[in-house]
Amino acid sequence: MADQEVSFFKGLMPGDPLWKIAPTRDEDGTSFSDFMMIIPRLKKKPQHYIDKTLNDIQMVLGRYNKVVVFANMDLKINCLWVTHKAQPGLCKELSGAIRQIVPEATLVGDMSR
Repeated sequence: MADQEVSFFKGLMPGDPLWKIAPTRDEDGTSFSDFMMIIPRLKKKPQHYIDKTLNDIQMVLGRYNKVVVFANMDLKINCLWVTHKAQPGLCKELSGAIRQIVPEATLVGDMSR
């Protein structure tokens, strides 16, 4: 599992590039916002640590299920991608909630379109 992508929402195929699977707009045409976080050396950690980290992230994102529309963890590059409905301050709130449970997670950028 450490060398494959883990998707948090059903219907996603591991290994597909994000530009193919990450949604960009809602049904009304409104753009979503994205951000990326790096979790340094996650793929080199013991499997139980990886599993706990992924479960913790999924738990946090589950609390935001009304606004998070896509999440993908690529363990090959230790990168978490989150797409959410555009709302002021939401990127900071979501990334902060993830950092509370995974302190080593680093926000790389808000990829708002």
